Amino acid sequence: MPDLHTLTTFFGIAVLLALSPGPDNLFVLMQSALWGRSAGLMVVLGLCTGLLGHTAAVAVGLAAVFAASPLAFTVLKWAGAAYLAYLAWQAFRAPAGAAGRATPPRMKPAALYARGIVMNLTNPKVLLFFLAFLPQFATPAAGPVGPQIVVLGGVFMLATLLVFGAIAFFSGAAGALLQRSARARRILYTCAGLVFAGLALRLATSVR
Repeated sequence: MPDLHTLTTFFGIAVLLALSPGPDNLFVLMQSALWGRSAGLMVVLGLCTGLLGHTAAVAVGLAAVFAASPLAFTVLKWAGAAYLAYLAWQAFRAPAGAAGRATPPRMKPAALYARGIVMNLTNPKVLLFFLAFLPQFATPAAGPVGPQIVVLGGVFMLATLLVFGAIAFFSGAAGALLQRSARARRILYTCAGLVFAGLALRLATSVR
């Protein structure tokens, strides 16, 4: 098991990384603004579940196999880009509704949770990042490396949950105000579509 100093240092770094602008926190921000804070929190839980998958892959050595395969990286990259492009298309075609309508139709929590999982697991950059980052804080002197990776992944997920949860809370509150106007909703959907399209392009053009 990593010692307390290692865990606290790792947690601080993980918080800073979660606060850094990136695809995942932008994704949470837009989903929360569109669907509300509770929806955003479901997306956050999905993203954290995806991190669990990446952690497990690193712990059992699958990430190293993936990193050595250009084909696997390309396939996963294009799958993620296609999914983000689909979300962009959905946002662009979403009806703004009448001016008197306070909120858009709600997505089911399970769908939002699944959206977070897919968003995270189809981003090969996250897997490669975990492969490079987590082992730096694991030492043979502290015991088997695999369990240490699992613990570090759990700490990273906790930091992500706290930071992304705060983003969901505040962007959901701001989104609720914008949803009161049909024009503001149209602008919000357009912004969401542009963000998702930009993320799709960024992922599609990424290299290992």
